[in-house]
This record gives sequence, C-alpha cells and structure tokens, in this order.
Amino acid sequence: MPLSLASSLAKFGDCDKTSAIMKIDQGNVTRSTELPQRTRALEMLKARGLLRLKDFAMEGIGPETLARLVRANEVNRPARGLYQLSDTSMSAKYMLAEASVLVPKGIVCLTSALQYHGLTLQMPSAVWMAIDRAAWRPRNDYPPIRFVRFSGHALTDDIERHRIEGVDVPITAPARTIIDCFRYRNKIGLDVAMEGLREGLRSRKATPDQLWNYAKATRSWSTVKPYLEAMTSGA
Repeated sequence: MPLSLASSLAKFGDCDKTSAIMKIDQGNVTRSTELPQRTRALEMLKARGLLRLKDFAMEGIGPETLARLVRANEVNRPARGLYQLSDTSMSAKYMLAEASVLVPKGIVCLTSALQYHGLTLQMPSAVWMAIDRAAWRPRNDYPPIRFVRFSGHALTDDIERHRIEGVDVPITAPARTIIDCFRYRNKIGLDVAMEGLREGLRSRKATPDQLWNYAKATRSWSTVKPYLEAMTSGA
C-alpha cells in the first residue's frame, strides 16, 4: 500500500478501512456510497454532463434527491428523465448530446450532421436523427428531434463518434452526410444538399472519390452526378 494511502487510513479502525478505501482510487477521490446522494449526483453531472434518471438509479440515487436539486436550481431538467447542471452553457452541439442521450441508438444525420461538420450555415430547428426501420420512435418535447429511418449498412457505414459534453455522439461522416442530404432532399431541401456539397469540396472534408463511393453504394449516383460534375468541372 502506498505510504500516502497508508497514512490516510491510519486514523481509521479496521472496520472503517474498507469504506475509506472505496473513496481513494489511484490518488483520485471517487464516488462512494458513503457520500450523500446530493453530492454524488452533482459529481456525476460534473463528470459526465448529461444523465438520465436510470443512470442515477444505478448509483443508488433516488428521484427525490434529483427533485430537490431541481427545486434548488442546482440542476436543470431539459427533458423528461434528463438532467444537467444549471450553469451548463447551451449550444447547437449541446443539443446533439441531449438528443443522443435520449435516443441512445440514434445517429445524428442530414442537416444536423452538416452543421456539426461546418458544411452549412443552416441552423436546423430540430436535431435530425436516423433510427432503425423497426425501432420504436421515441417521443419527447425537448430537444425537438426529427427522425428518418435507416436499415442495414446505413446504420453502421461511415459513422463517426464524437465526444460532446461528455456524451459519445454518433454522427454520419461528411461525405456520407452530403449524399444522404441529396437522398432526402425532399425533406431538407435541395439547396441545403448543394450547399453541403459545395462546402465539402471547398474544405476538402469530402473528396469526389468518397462522394462517388457512397453514392454508388446507395444507388443515388444518378442524382448526385450532375451537381458534382458541375462543381468540379472548373477545378
């Protein structure tokens, strides 16, 4: 046992050492069931940003503790069953994190993915998320979410994972996002898809080869081809 740890435990009796060790992990203070629920809840939110009610329940923290923190304005509840610290700064990216917590198997896509990758000036009024064709469609008031349904390889191919506000958020890769926008142009508008294509090529976040590969895989090359050729003909 390291000297610092041994000295820290010297003042405890044998029966108390086990609970004391629970509070010390490689020199860092960790959560312990000995700490008040309020303290543990705040520590969890500071470390992880956004949490669901069941995340707290797994740590033995009851809903009444969270309700008291909300009444004390120490914690916000932006959506049913979702909690964050009151002093958390809000941003477009933060909404992606919130949506991913509420829809764990969802994938950020279309205009929301374009905006995240810096390929559009559009600020979507809702988070666009893809879910499995057979999946239950979640219902929530905030953040507003618009759903599309993917199946097969579309749920796994060209998906990037980004850490946002402590949340692991799956987002379609730039080239794939652009092609998906052309595929769903009737939902988001052709102008948005064209802006994404133009910015993707200009910033080199998407190459013609990448765009061709995904367009061919999704049988949408005939739709994208004239726009891609027009934007690359003078290059």
